[in-house]
Amino acid sequence: MNAEKLLVILLRLKSLVLGSALFAVFLPYSWMDEIHRWLRLGPLPSEPVVGYMARSLSALYASHGALALMTSFDVRRYLPFVKYQGWFAITLGIVILGIDLVEKIPLWWTLAEAPWIVATGSLLLWLANRLPQSVDR
Repeated sequence: MNAEKLLVILLRLKSLVLGSALFAVFLPYSWMDEIHRWLRLGPLPSEPVVGYMARSLSALYASHGALALMTSFDVRRYLPFVKYQGWFAITLGIVILGIDLVEKIPLWWTLAEAPWIVATGSLLLWLANRLPQSVDR
């Protein structure tokens, strides 16, 4: 399988994972609280800002997934943006790692989040750099 096909697959998998956050925008608070407790993070605070942040972050993840899906349909045309997504993911993963450490997020959460964001961004860049720079039509 060539780099372009692998890049398309990666972008679509990324889109699927990030897009799945859309369902959380519409979760009832009681379900969010139950998930929070199931993750052994205690009761979910009930202040309005908590629900706002959880829902708006989920919507942001889903919109990021939609952009990944869009770029997957013509990776050569959107190659500069694909590379941007790679660098952005690497930077975001490092920032998320810092946030996780400062906020004392459980280690299992940190290991399931930050390294995978960096790895995905690195893989995007690696594959994108194997494609020709010009758009030949």
